[in-house]
Amino acid sequence: MEEAIKKADILIEALPYIKQFHKKIMVIKYGGSILGEKRVRKSVLEDIAFLRYTGIRPILVHGGGPTITERLKKLKISSQFVEGFRVTDSKTLKVVEEELNNLNDLIVKEITSHGIKARGFKKEDKILLVKKKESKKDLGFVGEVVDFNRQSIEEVLSEAIPVICPMGVSKDNTTYNINADEVAFFLASYLPAEKIVFLTNVLGVMRDPNDEDSLISTLTVKEAEELIREKVIDEGMVPKVKAAIEAIKHGVKKAHIVDAKISHAILLEIFTNEGIGTEIVA
Repeated sequence: MEEAIKKADILIEALPYIKQFHKKIMVIKYGGSILGEKRVRKSVLEDIAFLRYTGIRPILVHGGGPTITERLKKLKISSQFVEGFRVTDSKTLKVVEEELNNLNDLIVKEITSHGIKARGFKKEDKILLVKKKESKKDLGFVGEVVDFNRQSIEEVLSEAIPVICPMGVSKDNTTYNINADEVAFFLASYLPAEKIVFLTNVLGVMRDPNDEDSLISTLTVKEAEELIREKVIDEGMVPKVKAAIEAIKHGVKKAHIVDAKISHAILLEIFTNEGIGTEIVA
């Protein structure tokens, strides 16, 4: 009986959040670093299905980094990164597209196994209009989003979960690889979304990556920008935090960075009073 009461208490704790976020859009970026782990993927996609059943409207943007890197390694194509962005030549671009399409199909299939409709969006759907990303070093076929097909996403969102592959085309029909964090930020900012959630393989933003007790639960935009300048936030975390900052500046109320390896991390972050990761606020 006591165990049953505890479960009821958990549901009641979630009730105010379910009411608050009913019919709201949440953009969830699912990092490639944890996409390949079946146990983690099962937990993440169960959480996303749960959100949909409670009346929240999630949009999933996925990456594919490690899967792509592993495939490139087998093909003896080297991987280079500049400030968290994959340098993408024509050979790399072909592999990126193939791997991202495979992951997109897998995610859609596994979401639908929970009785929820999902619709994958790939490059050929021309959902994302991009331009070549400007950088001090030429990144090759790496782009940044300049616009998106709002109507198509909103139509799908009314009855299903959109699953977005981070590739797009430019006005001259050139294909570009896009950082998934930036895709998530752009969609969250201009739909707009109530929240943006970055799922990763670390607890959140930490002052010392080797000390779990140094996790920072809440950061303001100003504090986050300072930590980037001080290089406390570095490497692959930089695009995530920058995307979170830009989303907040564009009106998204909160951004969250959480460890997807924690079972049901999304539900714990959104529906409990304490949360588990780092939230970034204005």
